[in-house]
Amino acid sequence: MPAIGALTLLVRDYDEAIAWYRDRAGFTLVSDTDLGGDKRWVLMAPRGATETRLLLARASGPEQEAQIGRQAGGRVFLFLHTDDFARDHAAMVAAGVQFLEQPRHEAYGSVAVFQDLYGNKWDLLQLR
Repeated sequence: MPAIGALTLLVRDYDEAIAWYRDRAGFTLVSDTDLGGDKRWVLMAPRGATETRLLLARASGPEQEAQIGRQAGGRVFLFLHTDDFARDHAAMVAAGVQFLEQPRHEAYGSVAVFQDLYGNKWDLLQLR
């Protein structure tokens, strides 16, 4: 069965993005390969994830740079699923992740919107 292997996320700087996703969001660095010409293949994933990865791609040129943090036009862009909302929310708050709202408990599950270091909006989500 096909699966989405990676999703490109535009970043300003590889190392600052790696540090934020690793140290604040709790992601694992899967791959960091020098491609030459000041380009790298940087894959990150939530701890334990086996399918979809984030490909951190340093923006190249003014058009891409203008899209950093705005890849979804201000809407929630990515959904980070968890099996323990309270644990992961508390860990992320303690690590300095900025949540834009208090946790909500909806019919579909527990959710809170946070933003990454560039302002991309994410849902931390535990489905029922």
